[in-house]
Amino acid sequence: MRGAAQRPGPVGCDDFWSWREAMYSLAARLDPAQMYRIARVAYAEMHAAGVRTVGEFHYLHHQPDGTPYDDRTCMSDALIRAARDEGLRIALLRVIYTRAGEARPPAGAQRRFSDPSLDTALADVDSLRARYQHDDDVRIGVAPHSVRALPPAWLAPIAAYAHQHKLPIHMHVAEQTDEIAACLAETGKRPVELLHHHGVLGPRFVAVHATHLLAHEATMLGAARAFVCLCPTTERDLGDGLPNISALDAAGVRFCVGIDSHVITAPLEELRGIELGERLRSQRRVVLAAGTSATSTPAQRLWHIGSHQGAQACGFADAGSEITINDKALSLQLVAPDQWLDAVVFGAQNDVFV
Repeated sequence: MRGAAQRPGPVGCDDFWSWREAMYSLAARLDPAQMYRIARVAYAEMHAAGVRTVGEFHYLHHQPDGTPYDDRTCMSDALIRAARDEGLRIALLRVIYTRAGEARPPAGAQRRFSDPSLDTALADVDSLRARYQHDDDVRIGVAPHSVRALPPAWLAPIAAYAHQHKLPIHMHVAEQTDEIAACLAETGKRPVELLHHHGVLGPRFVAVHATHLLAHEATMLGAARAFVCLCPTTERDLGDGLPNISALDAAGVRFCVGIDSHVITAPLEELRGIELGERLRSQRRVVLAAGTSATSTPAQRLWHIGSHQGAQACGFADAGSEITINDKALSLQLVAPDQWLDAVVFGAQNDVFV
């Protein structure tokens, strides 16, 4: 889709929802072989940009009319094979999706995402867990897509399943204000309140985006030691808004970053976007708390977010294989050695990685 949704649409009002329709039209046409080829390109870009672990929020499961493939997990397997072929560890986060909204069945491309029952979805997760249980470079997780894509009654069983098997749980949370309004209308609760009520929050829970939260929702996430996965390049491309990083940080929320829509593959841009987005929102500079050490810097904190915390959010205990910095890169010339990490995080591009 790169470059394919950057012009005004015929209606003249472009937002997240119009972008989603363009994405759906592409998703409706893909088969397992195309999925593998696209993933190879995406993962090759990521590897070249210094990434060694990917969490794949995967929800294109079935054939275009919603009928499962004979091999029910062939799309998941294609992604895992592509990641391994490009030298990445992968957490395959099997999305659970069943509706277009309250009392609205899936339509169009959504039929490819959707399962008729929770038991059916979790059976596929069981199959993937069994297949990859001895592969140290593969993790399987669950991803209830969003509060709009599944009924509230499914949340507690999903949480119980994930807790029982110690799986990461990733979920889109409060990315759009319309999502929050729909959740309030259906349940009387905001998304984080609903997740807290059903026992979903915890140290393996990752709220993707978390753009439009109230202060008490940040507190709930922090008290659970949950993660928020920030995707600055996608959030600004889609016009999602700026999350309150300072409130999340003060509440004790752990951060990681994601590429999400692959509008650009630039992990350093995602990292610096955490700090720079908060500067725009707060109209201040150097706003991200550096950490518990008085001598640590924002760059060190962001590097930790992009490596160790990102790996932990995907279910891996450590950051994985090392990466090498190219000290001959133009963006590092004339930089004092004691400021190299600051220069890499805040001023370098992908060419600093060997």
